[in-house]
Amino acid sequence: MTQPVLALGCTAVTAAGSVWYLPALADLRAGADRPLSRRTAALACLTGWSTLAAVGLALLVATAWWVPAAVAALGGPAAGVLRIGAAVRRAGERREAARQWAQLPGLPLPAGSRGTRSVAVTAAVVPLMVTGLLLMIAGRGRPLG
Repeated sequence: MTQPVLALGCTAVTAAGSVWYLPALADLRAGADRPLSRRTAALACLTGWSTLAAVGLALLVATAWWVPAAVAALGGPAAGVLRIGAAVRRAGERREAARQWAQLPGLPLPAGSRGTRSVAVTAAVVPLMVTGLLLMIAGRGRPLG
């Protein structure tokens, strides 16, 4: 597959991902109105999608295979680390909220919200996808063109 075709694929997927990165951008713009864990998760989302866009640009501009691989190797783990940090911060916020609710006399605890299973799956899948892309690109050992 030639580099322009891969770049077109990256562009199409990035455009389709707007259902995720536009709400994340709104969360960041809301600032202190959103919890810190939500803003960190939004930053992770934007980092991941901008990495994919940058990989597409690198595929279009560079002729060497290592350039898009380096972009993916930098951006993918950064997005994963930010997402894991957001999950850890969210768990701390939930513990604090549970502690505060427990201190209120005679009120029932709020119903539990969505579990953290999806966060763990996301945090595991992103590095695996980046590693797969790197192995696919590096396996060729020559320019993608």
